[in-house]
Amino acid sequence: MERLPAGEPVWDLKFDEKAGMDARDRQTFLDEIDAEDLANLFVFSHGWGTSEQGARSLYDMMFPLIRDAASGAPDLGRVGFAGIYWPSLWFPDTPAMPPRLADSTQAGTSAVRDDNAGTAALSGSEIATSLRPGFVDPKQQDTVTQIGQLIDEGEAAAGSGESDLAKEQRLQELNQLLKSLVPPAPDHGEFEDSGETALLLTDDPKAAYQAAAEAFGSAPAGSSTQGIGDWFTNAINGAKEAVRVLSYNVMKARAGEIGRSGLGPLLADLHLRSTGLRVHLIGHSFGARLVSFALSGVGEPADSPIASLLLLQGAFSHWSFAHAQDNPFGKPGALNAWADRVHGPLVATFSVSDWAVCRWYPKASFLAQDDVQDAVASRWGGMGSDGFQAVKPAADRLMPADGDTNYNFSANSFFRVDATAVINNVKGQPFAGAHSDIRKPAIAQLVISAAAVHT
Repeated sequence: MERLPAGEPVWDLKFDEKAGMDARDRQTFLDEIDAEDLANLFVFSHGWGTSEQGARSLYDMMFPLIRDAASGAPDLGRVGFAGIYWPSLWFPDTPAMPPRLADSTQAGTSAVRDDNAGTAALSGSEIATSLRPGFVDPKQQDTVTQIGQLIDEGEAAAGSGESDLAKEQRLQELNQLLKSLVPPAPDHGEFEDSGETALLLTDDPKAAYQAAAEAFGSAPAGSSTQGIGDWFTNAINGAKEAVRVLSYNVMKARAGEIGRSGLGPLLADLHLRSTGLRVHLIGHSFGARLVSFALSGVGEPADSPIASLLLLQGAFSHWSFAHAQDNPFGKPGALNAWADRVHGPLVATFSVSDWAVCRWYPKASFLAQDDVQDAVASRWGGMGSDGFQAVKPAADRLMPADGDTNYNFSANSFFRVDATAVINNVKGQPFAGAHSDIRKPAIAQLVISAAAVHT
């Protein structure tokens, strides 16, 4: 345990990829929490592609901001902080072409053009080197290395006289290696959309990888899924996109498992030891999925210490808490039955400047056969693109640029917060846009607005 300058305690909660936590660290955390006699504990989880150093930097900035915001809410009492560390995967930075708005002949309308994830510029070796440390199993690490080698060999063969049959065999080999790394579907009975597996588990990599290249903007000029032009270069570029989608799929599964099997039971034990402690869960990106799935592992509502849930640009389905009636999948979302584990408000920010979630997240699921392109964003959208969908009761809020507002949050309700005026810095992030633009006082004030709701 460390302390902020004013004395507030800060704990590091470190989980491995299987949701494991060192037993001594776990017990020490529970003992120290009990001894500190806190009123409120803020638990924050980082998101995708974040190293331990990057996560620490996030917490070092946000915890003092949250503490300062809490000073304006005297009813909160003594506060403490916990930062979650979990092994997310780092896909290498790409020279993406940000979305641009084309002029329209119809006033007030626009269309996105020039979408390009920039993945084609990466070599297979660069991708493998970046992703390999995210896997602990040596066999999986070797598989990642093999995938990188096959991509580089495929690029070298693209301009050769190699037969189409031999090229298709290369794609099949790549396909089998990718399939071996796809996490098994969770066997918990809840429904969550998983359209990205259509690409990863395809039996027709020739067509699927070309379609992926077109969707992510990496198809070379003159190519198409009909085989016109340099179809194999198109397919190899699409294979790189498939590896990107794999990294997303692995992080998605990992975050959910750590929340359900790691953080959730820890919070239940915490409640047994410190019955009066109010816990406020905050998650960014895939960290939002992690803290959300903790609800399904905390036990019964009476066993839950969770007083508020704040999802900052969540990179998981906006249908996750949905009821079946208005869900286009026709089933309740994976977390529909667990929302009552939060005794206060459930809050999700969204921003049109978050290109990672607004643009690329739905494209990861584009191969679902029952979708048309115009419906992809709404059907496969992420939490950070428009907030909770098909939930009741629900209300909308607007975050002003200065963050100075009374959100009038209430317990047991869902709130969608349009944070575009604050989460909007896209400079230097051509792929993700403003996805990680959260280190701001306005966000800390939002945290406290949710935490200040007493039940």
